[in-house]
Amino acid sequence: MGLSFLALALFLYISLGIEEGSPIPTSAGSEGVEMTYGSTIKLMHGKTKYRLHSHDVPYGSGSGQQSVTGFPNVADSNSYWIIRPVPDTSAKQGDVIKHGAIVRIQHMKTRKWLHSHLHASPISQNLEVSCFGGDGQSDTGDYWRLEIEGGGKTWKQNQNIRLQHVDTGGYLHSHNKKYTRIAGGQQEVCGVREKRVDNIWQAAEGVYLPVNEDIRKITS
Repeated sequence: MGLSFLALALFLYISLGIEEGSPIPTSAGSEGVEMTYGSTIKLMHGKTKYRLHSHDVPYGSGSGQQSVTGFPNVADSNSYWIIRPVPDTSAKQGDVIKHGAIVRIQHMKTRKWLHSHLHASPISQNLEVSCFGGDGQSDTGDYWRLEIEGGGKTWKQNQNIRLQHVDTGGYLHSHNKKYTRIAGGQQEVCGVREKRVDNIWQAAEGVYLPVNEDIRKITS
């Protein structure tokens, strides 16, 4: 990962308040690395291999909130997301993320939350997925339930997962339907209430915070 990894590691130390002497965040490069709260990752769509992406461009229809797309270029800093716990939980930075957990997913650059609601998505007219709010502004429209495929108990890199939006029941979904007016061949991301192969995602590139040792002792 080179410079991009070093920049992300520095970002994590500054913005997440990692204490001096704590284990250094590591760049995940192989299967089986456990996902922890506070990790900064790219979410890869299982079928098309596009990365979940956002930037400070609003939708021209629907909610008018910040748009979310699938992006084909792996080397793009607008595709990094931070996995956060919801406010009303005891989960903390460095804890492993278990099947059934409700999480929030924060866009690293704009600080807005992955969000959904009942507005129609621009191309397929499914549920719109947007980015909304910020560090001090979040609601249940930002809550996503983790479903791990194949009976896994904790979320790991390269493992097939689904993310179900709590308020609407829609699964985070993408497909090969592309925007014609957006550069780079970006594809639509939306919410679909049925389980389909197109709602499968994987944690791909990123900086993964080490697992809390206290949690490791309890679960080992």
